[in-house]
Amino acid sequence: MAYRLDGKTAVVTGASKGLGAAIALRFAAEGAAVVVNYSHSRQAADDVVCHITRCGGAAVAIQADMRDEEQVRRLFAEAHHTYGGIDVLVNNAGVYHFQPLQDLTLETFRHHFDLNVYGYLLAIKEAIAYMSPGASIVNMSSTVTAFGPTDSSVYTATKGAIDGLTRALSNELAPRGIRVNAIKPGVVDTDGVQAGGFLTDGFGQAIVAETPLGRLGAPEDIAPAAVYLASDETAWMTGEYITLSGGHR
Repeated sequence: MAYRLDGKTAVVTGASKGLGAAIALRFAAEGAAVVVNYSHSRQAADDVVCHITRCGGAAVAIQADMRDEEQVRRLFAEAHHTYGGIDVLVNNAGVYHFQPLQDLTLETFRHHFDLNVYGYLLAIKEAIAYMSPGASIVNMSSTVTAFGPTDSSVYTATKGAIDGLTRALSNELAPRGIRVNAIKPGVVDTDGVQAGGFLTDGFGQAIVAETPLGRLGAPEDIAPAAVYLASDETAWMTGEYITLSGGHR
């Protein structure tokens, strides 16, 4: 039986939990060998790998802080050593913290931009050294760029930057046959969203009330779009954005 990602190697950053874990699991189910990147959550990353290998798939957990150039370089060198060339990169590792503008500090700004933007660029810079024509880069953006929730100016700015760099790099990397696209999820019920308290202060209820399909997203709602962008089905698609939000804007 042929699978949509047979023979492909994928690196998924921030894949120990949430959206990243769901994407890693779905990629493996579609035949890809998966590098499960994590920064601190080694046990959670190992759990994702164990789930994949128990189901007959191929996966390895590799630690790297995506803000650190040397660690990012090591991540892709190890991925290449383990599986050979890299066919897919999913840039998913990120942070989010909402705060009023009057609480803005340079530390807060750098905390967001160092990982959410610089980390994406570092990953792409290192990944393309191991990519061949037909490779795919998938950046995780967000619908916050459309509806701009209160107190989210810094986080929203990082996702606006992701939209911009996706478009710019789609042009820059097109001569090499490397595609660059983005997914813009709406509010997804993940461990991180729960831990951040976003669903207990009325924010989650308000989003649900404004969502035509009447619920928050789940990680499993997003993973199929990542498979689509990673597959050869999108061989003539680059510089585009897929929005998955239950209709919320």
